[in-house]
Order: sequence, then C-alpha cells, then structure tokens
Amino acid sequence: MDIGKFPPSLLEKLLKKTGITDPRVLLGPGLGEDAAVLDLSDTLLVAKSDPITFATDRIGWYAVQVNANDIACTGGVPRWFLATLLVPEHFTEDQAEDLFTQVLDACTAIGVTLIGGHSEVTYGIDRPLVSGTMLGEVARDSLVKTGGAQEGDSIVVTKGIAIEGTALLALERAEDLRKAGVSGDIITLSAELLNTTGISVIVDAQIATATAQIHSMHDVTEGGLITGLREVAAASGLGLAIEEGSVPVLPTTETVCQALGLDPLGLLASGAMIITLSPAEVPSLIAELEKQGIDGWEIGMMMAPEEGLVYIGREGEVELPQFGRDELARYFSQTPAQI
Repeated sequence: MDIGKFPPSLLEKLLKKTGITDPRVLLGPGLGEDAAVLDLSDTLLVAKSDPITFATDRIGWYAVQVNANDIACTGGVPRWFLATLLVPEHFTEDQAEDLFTQVLDACTAIGVTLIGGHSEVTYGIDRPLVSGTMLGEVARDSLVKTGGAQEGDSIVVTKGIAIEGTALLALERAEDLRKAGVSGDIITLSAELLNTTGISVIVDAQIATATAQIHSMHDVTEGGLITGLREVAAASGLGLAIEEGSVPVLPTTETVCQALGLDPLGLLASGAMIITLSPAEVPSLIAELEKQGIDGWEIGMMMAPEEGLVYIGREGEVELPQFGRDELARYFSQTPAQI
C-alpha cells in the first residue's frame, strides 16, 4: 500500500468488524470520526490516539497538538496525555531528553497533564516516532460530531490551507524548494507558519461553540481540505458543494506547491478547521473569530446525499477531487531526502 492513511474502502471494511456492544460507548470508530466518546455518568470522556511519523525536529510538540485538536473538535477540553516515544539506536540521551521536554512543554502550554506512556530505543527505524493518546472531557449537551452536519449547513474554514504541509516542506525539503526557484524569504515564512499561524484549533473550536449552534467540526489533517470535506460528508451521510474561489489557500502554500508540483487542496493542513452551521449564524461566527485574530471563510454548503460532492471551479461544476494519499506523503515517497 502507499504511504499514508489506509484507503477509505479498506478502513470501512475493517471498522465493520468492531461490533461494539458496550452501551457506554456513545461514539465509536467510524469514517471521519477522529475521537471516541465514553459515557462515565458525571461526564463524557473523549479519547483520541494519533502518531507523528514524518521526520521533524518538533515531533514531540506536534504529537500533543494534533491529538488535542481532535478533542477540541468534539467541543471538549483536552486534559490528559500519554506518549509513546520510539527512538532509533543512534539517538543520544540529550536528544531523548529534548524530545521528552517538547512533549512536556506542549502539554503545559495548553493546560494538559502528561500522565504516562512508554519510551524505548527501537530496532529498524531511522528517526524518532511519537504516538500519543489524549483524553479530554465534554459536557453531555455540548458534544459535537463530525457526522453531525445537516443539509443546508454552510461550510466555514478557519485560518487557511495548508499550514502544516507547507511548513514541513520548508523545514524538511528546503533544498528542493531552492532548486525549484523558491526564494529564501518564502522558505523562511513557510517554516515559520508553525509559530505565526500555528496548527492548534483549540481556540477556533472554543469560539465556534460559544458563538453559534455548531452541527459539525473537523480539523483538516492528512489528505488536506478535500479529504476532510469528504470525511464530513461521509460521516454525515450528505453531499456538499464548495467554490474554488472561496477556498483560502495561503500565498506561501501556493508558491511552494507550484514549485514542487503539488495540489494544495490535498496537502496536510492541520491548523484549519471545518465547521458546519446554519447560514444565518455564519456572520456572527466569522466576526467572533476575527476578534481573536483568526480568519474564517464560508466556502460552500452541505447538500442532500443524492446531489453528490461538487466542486465549482473555473470549468464549472465537477465532482469533488479525490486524493489517494496526502500530497506530502506522495512527495516524500517519490523524492527521498538527501542524507
């Protein structure tokens, strides 16, 4: 199989085998649903597990951010984190301490407690791998599901596309970009997206749930905006339509993707959130986001399932594109890093 997520058809086949019978599982595994929800009487416990496998010098920080995002997308608050740290044999103790400190500092910054996990030096890998499990809480009447979108909902996207993928390309493949004619200034700006714009959607989610009756939230991760939209539609049993001219592709992303022959709509995009809600509530949501320095764009609407998945672009209405794997994974696998 290609590098990246399991194909949706395979994942759907596997998930049908779960057969959950515990009534306390309010939300279990499903296409597009990135967190589980358990009913513990006094509170709802939200659980999420996600690894970071792309080489990066901030891998511990990433692991906390992406897991916290999926808790936030349920309307919940991330509380506790468990980390599994796997490092190669050539790793030093100083490097291991730095990795652990990244995790700890990232947890502290968002009010999360590191409560456990595992660490080991592992045979057969050439870079560190971090897998995290985040636990959080959400009030019973505040739970938001990816599959909660309703027909007629507007689709709003925050921040822009594609923050994480653009930053990783600048950090991991700066020489490729220079050879393709991208200026040093653009490469620096792209790498700094992790700090200037960031990949957390915790604040986005908090503003959304405090401002409007949100039907669905989903963070845009592997597979980019298009895959995220497809996941919302699949989980909700609906169709949708988006307008090409309304999609907020970041200028640096446009430059980087053109240079490397990538499509920004399929590029890893943590930091952006898909929100669906009544069209009447969109202006107040976007206004509240802007008060906190977060841009928001209305890019389309949810439709009846029989209307399909529609992309309205320069050539008129066509079927929404589909990416077999993330553009970052495709590029990394086709152009191995020079060591």
